[in-house]
Amino acid sequence: MNSADHPIPPIVPDIEELRRRVDDDFPAVLADLNRLIAIPSLSAPTADHTPLERSAELVATMAKSVGVQDVEIVRARTEAGVWGGPGVLGRIPGPPGAPTVLLYAHHDVQPVTDDWDTDPFVPTQVGDRLFGRGAADDGAGVVVHLGALRALGSDLGVGIAVFIEGEEEVGSPTFAHLLREHADRLAADVVVVADSDNWEIGTPALTVSLRGVAELTVTLRVSQHAVHSGMFGGPLLDAPLLLARLLATLHDSDGAVAVAGLGPTGHSELAYPEDRLRADAAILPGVRLAGHGPIADRLWWSPSIDLIGFDATRVDDASGTIAPQARARVSLRVPPGMDAVAAQEAVHRHVVDHAPFGAEVSVDDGVPGEPFTLPTDSPAMEAATWALTTAWGREPVLQGQGGSIPLTHDLARTFPGIDVLLTGVEDPDSRAHSGNESVHLGELRRAVLAEALLLARLAVPVS
Repeated sequence: MNSADHPIPPIVPDIEELRRRVDDDFPAVLADLNRLIAIPSLSAPTADHTPLERSAELVATMAKSVGVQDVEIVRARTEAGVWGGPGVLGRIPGPPGAPTVLLYAHHDVQPVTDDWDTDPFVPTQVGDRLFGRGAADDGAGVVVHLGALRALGSDLGVGIAVFIEGEEEVGSPTFAHLLREHADRLAADVVVVADSDNWEIGTPALTVSLRGVAELTVTLRVSQHAVHSGMFGGPLLDAPLLLARLLATLHDSDGAVAVAGLGPTGHSELAYPEDRLRADAAILPGVRLAGHGPIADRLWWSPSIDLIGFDATRVDDASGTIAPQARARVSLRVPPGMDAVAAQEAVHRHVVDHAPFGAEVSVDDGVPGEPFTLPTDSPAMEAATWALTTAWGREPVLQGQGGSIPLTHDLARTFPGIDVLLTGVEDPDSRAHSGNESVHLGELRRAVLAEALLLARLAVPVS
């Protein structure tokens, strides 16, 4: 299919004129992204949040520069008194009768790993790629929204709400509270969540399913204090070793999740070849893949459990000591059709019931985020398909996503009938969350054009 299969509505500005505007404005889009990358806007609880505040202020300034009105930095507080990260909220009134489109992205970033070839907070262009923490996830989403608004200018025929979140990378723990406090300013007919990825360079995608997410911190203790390993080793096993044994019970011998009640919930019609997965994830040749069934089903329609943090004695600090305690952070991804709270409870029960050698095990549950699925035949999805096809010259792939965006569930619950569109700029080599994160600049340019076309397509004629 090509763009000719989707008739151009009369309200859309001349496509070539809009393409020219996007090209002319692209240096400004790139400058905005460079400024975002340069701020280490970590939202992790242990990070210095001063840069995160600066990042919110920068986003607010950039939003005002493209015509967003009533821009405000907002945050919410939980019942326990915990404040959330700074988000940026604003609106552009639309003409009478026009729909309102909520543009969502996030400005906070993941902590930095040690496997970078460049300074993660110095934007560095190498060929067609721009490297830096947040270049893809989700600075690209922020500047796509701003770039589309800049390109449309006075041709904007929809109402716009903008929300750039400041705590997405820690699971959006206060988003539901913020949504209640600012529901009138976030209300919309369509939301464009620019935080997903494309199928490959040159082929866009629309994400139609997301896994949910839950985290658990597992603490295992064997003694009241550390003791000499020579004097007591043998009868007493150390806490890190026993915690490793406990974590190993979460999977069967094939690597599939082995927690009672957790299993596949559906099937994908899209094939994901094993050789592509190996290339996309840079898997070493001898590593056997875990789980059962087609790759796409394992990625998008099955639960996964990963160890994402482990507290024990550092190798460089090792001594002849039996450690009394060890901690692990476990990440659970929950497929569509499975309740995230129930899945978290199942893992909680499992680790307590499988405590090895009578060790004392305690579990601290994080805030879960529910999975989400989208209809593929909504008017908004049709408009997005046309816009992406026009911008890329190729029809988008309808794909699942193994990652999680918990706020989609909250938005749909708060605003029944809202159409959710999951778009993005990332490609399989963007390496979000890891070292050498980058965005492909050609894909970024096409994403700005696609969103401008989408907003034009959703507009109503100005009377």
